[in-house]
Amino acid sequence: YFSIDPVAASIMEIHTFNKDREKVRAGVETTAKYLDNIYLHPEEEKYRKIKLQNKVFQERISCLQGIHRFFQAIGFETKTLPVPGQGKESKHIKTTEEYYVLKEEMLTKLEDLRDYKEQLLSSEPVRAQLDRQLSVFKPSPEAARFELPDDFYSLTAEEIKREQRLRTEAVEKASMLRTRAMREKEEQREMRKYNYTLLRVRFPDGYILQGTFYARESVSALYTFVREALRDDWLPFELLGPGGVKLTDENLAFNECGLVPAALLTLAWDAAVMADVQAAGEEQPASPLKPELLSNVQTLS
Repeated sequence: YFSIDPVAASIMEIHTFNKDREKVRAGVETTAKYLDNIYLHPEEEKYRKIKLQNKVFQERISCLQGIHRFFQAIGFETKTLPVPGQGKESKHIKTTEEYYVLKEEMLTKLEDLRDYKEQLLSSEPVRAQLDRQLSVFKPSPEAARFELPDDFYSLTAEEIKREQRLRTEAVEKASMLRTRAMREKEEQREMRKYNYTLLRVRFPDGYILQGTFYARESVSALYTFVREALRDDWLPFELLGPGGVKLTDENLAFNECGLVPAALLTLAWDAAVMADVQAAGEEQPASPLKPELLSNVQTLS
């Protein structure tokens, strides 16, 4: 991929292989400012040189995997240049420094440079297709009991213990009024704790459909998952979260509506449509799920 489209490949690497999204955002925005300065002031030579030991470059940009490939792909080359105002080199005085310098020919391709900047800013991480690990279970009183693997958590076991300790301390100090900002910060920290969520949907006949999702996927992914498991996928339905709350906003992420790291939901058919179906006298199958799914039904233990 790098040999075919090195710019796109390096941008993909930056957004996909650097897991700290805040660091990626800061690095990408700072890089975009460098490119903006060149595009807006092509006659200014100082904007076409980036000192590699510059503090901002080191802290925000150089730490990102793929960023050096990006600079090279868009027309920068590494050069050793003299430090302005320094004389002959001595043991104690550094007279040269490493720079990224934009190649002269790129000054005739400023629109390309602007396009590369836009691509860098607008790109998203590439995600592997998650195996839903679809399962169907018989009716069970154990439906709300979950055993989750360690990789569901983005924190280590030690970090989780620390979080629990901090939360206990926070509860002990609960007499202090929390501001809205403090509550939101705590909620954000909670949202980032999980990579995945295990969701179960209980049907009116008690059968349970289970699937695995990314914690940041939208509720619409769950509706699609359920619909694809139905024998009659045209039948309208609603999904109710814990406490009977309807999931009406399909654009919300699971970690935004309290459905991580696991949740048991309930499926409810559209009452008016089901009444019409029954009035038509059509014989209904024993289960709304596809027969091939029911052939592998399991028992929750």
